[in-house]
Amino acid sequence: MLFVILLLTWISGVYKIMLCLPHLKRFVVSVVLGCTLSYAQLAVATYPEKSLRLIAPFAPGGGTDQMARALGAGLTKVLGQTVVIENKPGAGTVIGMDLVARSAPDGYTLVLATFAHAVNSVLQSKLPYDSDQAFAPVALIARGPNVLVVRTESPFQSVKEIVAAANAQPGELTYASQGNGTSAHLAGEMLQNLGKIELTHIPYRGASLALTDLLGGQVDLFIGTAAGVTPLIASGKLRAIAVTSPNPSSAFEWVTTVAATLPGYAVESWYGVYAPTGTPASIIDTLNAAIRQTVKNPDFIKKVENEGLTISVGAPQELEQYVQAEKSRWKKIILENKIQVQ
Repeated sequence: MLFVILLLTWISGVYKIMLCLPHLKRFVVSVVLGCTLSYAQLAVATYPEKSLRLIAPFAPGGGTDQMARALGAGLTKVLGQTVVIENKPGAGTVIGMDLVARSAPDGYTLVLATFAHAVNSVLQSKLPYDSDQAFAPVALIARGPNVLVVRTESPFQSVKEIVAAANAQPGELTYASQGNGTSAHLAGEMLQNLGKIELTHIPYRGASLALTDLLGGQVDLFIGTAAGVTPLIASGKLRAIAVTSPNPSSAFEWVTTVAATLPGYAVESWYGVYAPTGTPASIIDTLNAAIRQTVKNPDFIKKVENEGLTISVGAPQELEQYVQAEKSRWKKIILENKIQVQ
């Protein structure tokens, strides 16, 4: 890089001297463009040459953070460069997504996007980026249900009991989420709409913060990602009431679905990797291939499947198609039910 800078500085000086010699201008310009293009091609050909950063748009400790760290560890081995996880929580993932949207499209800054990416453009009228234009899809990683959980000491044993309690005391029951516009938030809104009940939504800046208050008794319910709540269910600190998928989850075979009580209920979480738009196609292909190799690792498979997720990696276009379908589905639900971020 230093060599290229010195070379371009020298050429710039020569160009200024030669301004009075028209027959040499074209030659100098050709040299400058040739050096620039050659360097750009070399940078792509040798990618990656340095560490990458993977933005997790939530606070440490939640399901997205855990997924990012598992994915980052795998990519580090495959790519031969360290993948650093940076947590950038806030505004329902908008802060982290915006950071990536404004980053150089060189393949060194990526984001682990979630459900919120598919709904923020509907829920928030003024995003700092165009969600359809600012990002280049790399790969869908995994999909899975959310899980309605309560602390072990809670009196609630079923969705039916929660609905009955909410009907008896409208607005008294609280449910936490990892932020406005997240799957937990919208899952709670759908629970209210289909159950014809009133709950109070308490948004946090990440799942770990929401879970801390759930365990402490500050909030009553949480509809978290499988990855975020599984360890606490396994340790006996939380009780799983129901999963949000239309059908029972293989990872939670003993747990019923919300839909069994409220027909039509269906919420799915997902994780996908994006780069800034303009990232060279060859770099996108390199990252996609690295992700495909990472998800084949037995340790990664075990971690993901134990948490109720299904690995679903394909071509970059498959992520885009899936997210566009989610956007259309949730836009209809959000507008019909007049759901707004708080």
